[in-house]
Amino acid sequence: MNTKFLLPLAAVAASVALPSMGLAQDATVATGEPALHTSYILTTLLFLMGGFLVFWMAAGFAMLEAGLVRSKNVTMQLTKNIALFSLAAIMYWLVGFNLMYPGDGWSIGGWLGAFAPTSLEPVGVSPEDTALDYASVGSDFFFQLMFCATTASIVSGTLAERIKLWPFLVFVVVLTGFIYPIEASWQWGGGWLSEMGFSDFAGSTLVHAAGGFAALAGAIVLGPRLGKFKDGKTNPMPGSNLALATLGTFILWLGWFGFNGGSQLAMGTVGDVADVSRIFANTNMAAAAGAVAALILTQVLYGKVDLTMVLNGALAGLVSITAEPLAPSLFGALLTGAVGGVIVVFAVPMLDKMKIDDVVGAIPVHLVAGIWGTLAVAFYTGNWGAQIIGIVAIGAFVFVTSLIVWIILKGIMGLRPSEEDEIRGLDVAELGMEAYPDFTKG
Repeated sequence: MNTKFLLPLAAVAASVALPSMGLAQDATVATGEPALHTSYILTTLLFLMGGFLVFWMAAGFAMLEAGLVRSKNVTMQLTKNIALFSLAAIMYWLVGFNLMYPGDGWSIGGWLGAFAPTSLEPVGVSPEDTALDYASVGSDFFFQLMFCATTASIVSGTLAERIKLWPFLVFVVVLTGFIYPIEASWQWGGGWLSEMGFSDFAGSTLVHAAGGFAALAGAIVLGPRLGKFKDGKTNPMPGSNLALATLGTFILWLGWFGFNGGSQLAMGTVGDVADVSRIFANTNMAAAAGAVAALILTQVLYGKVDLTMVLNGALAGLVSITAEPLAPSLFGALLTGAVGGVIVVFAVPMLDKMKIDDVVGAIPVHLVAGIWGTLAVAFYTGNWGAQIIGIVAIGAFVFVTSLIVWIILKGIMGLRPSEEDEIRGLDVAELGMEAYPDFTKG
């Protein structure tokens, strides 16, 4: 074929096509419908992508906890993590989603949502039969469920190595079905905190500090592991696999891009997409700053770098930026995350002095850094009062209700295994299998 005529022909074709393309674009602008369809599709896609990134955080929590507990309790932590996620999925469908997002169906206006299972759109729904100004119900439910499960994962790590399986899972049912959805509805469901002006972009307090308060209540009722605090001293109990703990941290870091980025809740405009990219960059910067702050500080304080502190420093940086990952500059994100890393280094030994046994450091990372991140929002909004009231209200509600549930479970089911079973390890005592059957128990 002679190709010398192809370029002129292509130019002619383009000159004919371009005016018609312009007319099509004008029609799109005039009617608005295709643009609205596109916005709906892209926002739905954002929720689905963000949701499966946050789902991957479930694997991160499992690996982090498996690495930071002793080898005789690894199977128990893995079992708890897959069970808690599965229970959260069922409870959030059954009651949690509509408690958290009741729309106009509040049982008590601004305070208590609706009690009803989640219903999705019909198969093959037409544009005329669904609201195109947001995203599909299925994608919204899927995305929000991941935050609910994350709250329960925080509790799992704190109470590791000395709690029986079934009482823990009963608590998960109450936490994911009722406690978390109720307090989250106060802000994200359009409740009383939202009307007051409280701000928590992706959940430094609503998710992370809430999980930390539930974990703190459980740790107080449950008590420390045998031998953790003895003769006025804190006895270290090293984890079984720091490689797994490091892998878990990187997985959580990756999942956080969905956690914060998806919380933009829109991807239908140039501005929305640019904002999502800004959130990604700020989230990453805060994590890096938290890790570096813990790296330097442990070297200065202890003469050696502590890997577990560095890992938790990165996570604390992530928790800290979660309340406002959009507004800061990269330097602002660095400062926010670095403070989170410093918080961990000082909060971990503080808990030990208080004789509160937190196996993986979840209370410093999620509760203390979560409070810091939520307060830091006021540097951008100026509304310190609303931020403080929100933290106190959510903390009091979650801590008190969790404490009551833990005390009831302790009285009815018992929380702890026998001393003999705790010494043997919960893998054998509760489950009858070991994660590392060919190795000596740690």
